[in-house]
Amino acid sequence: MKAVICKELGLADKLVVGDMDAPTAGKGEILVDVKAAGLNFPDTLIIQGKYQFQPELPFTPGGEGAGVIAAVGEGVKHLKVGDSVMFMCQTGAFAEQVAVPAYSAIPLPEGLSYEVAAGITLTYGTSYNALKQRANLKAGETVLVLGAAGGVGIATVELAKAMGAKVIAAASTDEKLAFCKASGADELINYTTEDLRDRLKEITGGKGVDVIYDPVGGDYTETAFRNMAPGGRHLVVGFAAGDIPKIPINLCLLKQASLVGVFWGAWARGNPADHVQNMTEILGMVKSGEVRASVNDVFPLEEIEAAYACLTERRAKGKVILTT
Repeated sequence: MKAVICKELGLADKLVVGDMDAPTAGKGEILVDVKAAGLNFPDTLIIQGKYQFQPELPFTPGGEGAGVIAAVGEGVKHLKVGDSVMFMCQTGAFAEQVAVPAYSAIPLPEGLSYEVAAGITLTYGTSYNALKQRANLKAGETVLVLGAAGGVGIATVELAKAMGAKVIAAASTDEKLAFCKASGADELINYTTEDLRDRLKEITGGKGVDVIYDPVGGDYTETAFRNMAPGGRHLVVGFAAGDIPKIPINLCLLKQASLVGVFWGAWARGNPADHVQNMTEILGMVKSGEVRASVNDVFPLEEIEAAYACLTERRAKGKVILTT
């Protein structure tokens, strides 16, 4: 089968598209003919050896996708050959076939395309877990989304709005902010041309924000945390800016606010029934139109380097998708 292969650690120019042996479905697994796969920030780290876990070389990256079940392994009763599903996995999605745990596969609702479905699991799963289970977001609260035009960012804009929150989207260009506005953001901050602190004080009347969704890290994290309301929750999701910020811990005391870690993959594996419930609710919001699950950047598998560049150069608006 054709697959993206990481033979040596490095940037995306080290990846090759070649042939490798097809996997088989083991006990509790399904084999999926992949139609589309989602590219995410962790995929940029794992090929450099910088992620939380590291597979042995050579390996195929890719942690989510959508396709058609080609085979089911021992013990799998709720899925069958021919079912269209969306799925998550640790690696292997950037290929024509992948074997994944059956619990991670969600049947596709009628009318949902493979390209859109391939980009839902990690981004919307992460953002919904963050807002629902980790932040306990309530209707009427204010949510600041940093890096709001990226994959998890725009998912958070849509989900927070659907959950009844007031959403402040922060991004680096007016074009990205227009995309956030079209996705439901109530207020916009261009942190390239505007002062984040001043704009947050202006928008909230000095009260501060209730929830910060932070997949960016870097210089904006402390500024955002200093502008939280009492009882606020700062969701630590990732570090797309490259730098892991060091916040003075006394700010938690002074602001009466919390730093809350979000590691959705570990949570989903440890709470499979809750993961399925979350995904069912997300798909319900997609069906109702509350969530759009936008896909604007689609690349064939052979253009893997260009797909990575779209993500790492922060040009993506929504999800970056690979098709086989």
